[in-house]
Amino acid sequence: MAKSKTQEKTIKKFLDLLGLDTSFKMSEEEGTISLILETQDSGIVIGYHGETLEALQLILSLILAKESGEFKRVSIEVGDYKKNREEWLEKIALDAKEKALTENKEVYLSDLKPWERRVVHLLLQDDKEVISESTGEGRERVLVVKPR
Repeated sequence: MAKSKTQEKTIKKFLDLLGLDTSFKMSEEEGTISLILETQDSGIVIGYHGETLEALQLILSLILAKESGEFKRVSIEVGDYKKNREEWLEKIALDAKEKALTENKEVYLSDLKPWERRVVHLLLQDDKEVISESTGEGRERVLVVKPR
């Protein structure tokens, strides 16, 4: 329990240093620390296409890992950004599946962040009709949906 209080203090200090007027709720499961931020600065926290949010998650993960000696992924939800993004990802995953089956060919989904590719993979992992895989490196990495 002391570990969680130390993490909360570190997170609070980090957010204060950023000058954000925010409160948060923290939970932890399966190696992931989840934060739900309540702030008037959600646009600033999210940034352009979620880039600032991703950077904050990584930096906070690294700070907490240095403090505890154990790396845990930090996931930050602010203003329902991720929830809305996941709904959109579900739609494009189903659209890609439909197109792959209708046209009997591979469908490429580019410009997805790693966590977004993961969401699509998880959505399609038990699908009997299509498979998904990532290919390429770095910024060129794309997700492919293809018939089984």
